[in-house]
Amino acid sequence: MNPLTSLRRHLTAEQVNRYFSIACFFSPPVLGSVVSFVFHGGALWSLVLLAAGRRRLNIGRPMLTTAIAIYAYCAAQVLASIVNGTLRADVAHFLPLITLLLFPISYSTWSITDKATLARLAVLASAAACVGALALAVVQYHWIGMLRAEGGAGNPIVFATVTCLAVLMCLAGALSGVEKAWKPLTAAALAGVVATVYSGSRMVWLALLIAAVAVLAVNRERFTRSNIRRLLVIAGASGLLTAAITFPILVDRTHVLFDDWNALTTKGDHSTPLGLRVGLWEVGLDAFRLAPFFGHGMSASRTLSTQGFKDRFGLSQGFNHFHNGFLTALVQAGLVGALALASIFVVAIWNATRVLRFSTDPLERFGATMIVITVITYLVGGLAGILVGHDILDSTLMVFLISGTYLACGRTISPIR
Repeated sequence: MNPLTSLRRHLTAEQVNRYFSIACFFSPPVLGSVVSFVFHGGALWSLVLLAAGRRRLNIGRPMLTTAIAIYAYCAAQVLASIVNGTLRADVAHFLPLITLLLFPISYSTWSITDKATLARLAVLASAAACVGALALAVVQYHWIGMLRAEGGAGNPIVFATVTCLAVLMCLAGALSGVEKAWKPLTAAALAGVVATVYSGSRMVWLALLIAAVAVLAVNRERFTRSNIRRLLVIAGASGLLTAAITFPILVDRTHVLFDDWNALTTKGDHSTPLGLRVGLWEVGLDAFRLAPFFGHGMSASRTLSTQGFKDRFGLSQGFNHFHNGFLTALVQAGLVGALALASIFVVAIWNATRVLRFSTDPLERFGATMIVITVITYLVGGLAGILVGHDILDSTLMVFLISGTYLACGRTISPIR
C-alpha cells in the first residue's frame, strides 16, 4: 500500500482532532505560545473546511449563548474605538480578539470527537503537562537561578495559570472516574502544584485552592467514608510534601508581600510590585471615571497608565493593562465592555450549573467541572493580573471553554466527507 494512502486512512478527521487535543492541553505550561499556534492553525483550517463544505457548524443553545457573549465583548471594544475616534490606532490591538472570535469555528470541529475520548485525552495530556511544568520549574529555579519559574510561557503568572488548570484537570479526572488510574493522576497533580508554587504567583495559589474545593464539592456524591479517609490522608501528605519542597519560596513570597504592604502603607511607596498594582488600580479608576460608558479605546491603556503614574506618584511607569481584568475592560471599553466581558463567564457558569443540577452523566458533569475550574482560575487570577488579551491565556481559555461546553451540553456531529 502506498505510504501516503496509508497515512490518509489513518489521519481521519477524528484522529487529527485527537492529536490536536493532546497538543492543546499539553503545550500551555511546557511549550507556551505553541498552544496559540496550534489553536489558531486548527481554527483557520476549520474555517477553510467550513467554506469548502467539508465541515458544518454545530449550533446548540449553550454554544450559541457563549458565542453571543464573546462576540458582544469584541463588539464593545470596537464600539469604544469608534466612539473615541481611535479606530485606526486600535486596529493592531484588535488582533487578540480574533482568538475569541474563532470560538464557534473551533467548537464545531472539536465536536466531531468522541466525548469519552476527548475527556480522557484532556486528562492525560494535562497530567503530562504537570510533570513537564515541574521539570522546567526545577531547572529554572535551581539551575538557572530564576527567582520565579516561568515554564514555557515566559511569564510566571501565565505559567502559574495554565499549570493550575492542568492540576485541576488531573484532580477532576481522578475524582470523576473519567480516568481510572487515579494514583498516577494524583502524582501528576502534586507535581503541578509544586510547579505552581515555584512560579511565586500568589493569586493563582488562591485560585488553585478555591477551584480544588469546587472540584471536591462537585464530586462529593462519589465519596464514601473510606474514600474520605483516603482523600484526607493523600491531601495531608501532599500538602506536607509540597510545603517541605517549596518552604523557602512560600516564606520568601509571604515576606515580600508583607514588606511591600508595609512600604505602601507607611511610606506610600508605589515602586514595589504590590505598590505598582495599587497604583495601577487608582490610575485605572480615575481613567474610568473620565469615560465611564464607552472607555478610552484599547490603545489608550499605556498612555493613561504612564501619565497617571507620572501625575500621581512621580514615577515613570507604563503598562498596557491595569493588573485587573475587569478594570482593564472598564478603562478600554467602559461599563459596556466590562459587562460584556463578565457575561462570558456568567453564561459559562450558567451552562455548567444547569448540567450539575440536572445531569448524572459522568462525562457531562466532567465537562461542567472543566467550565467551573476555568471560570474560577481566570476570575481569581484576573483580579491582580490579565484576564484576556494574552495569546497563551486567550487560547487556553478557548480550549477549556470549547471542550467543557461540548462535553457538558454539546452534541457530537459527524464530519461531512
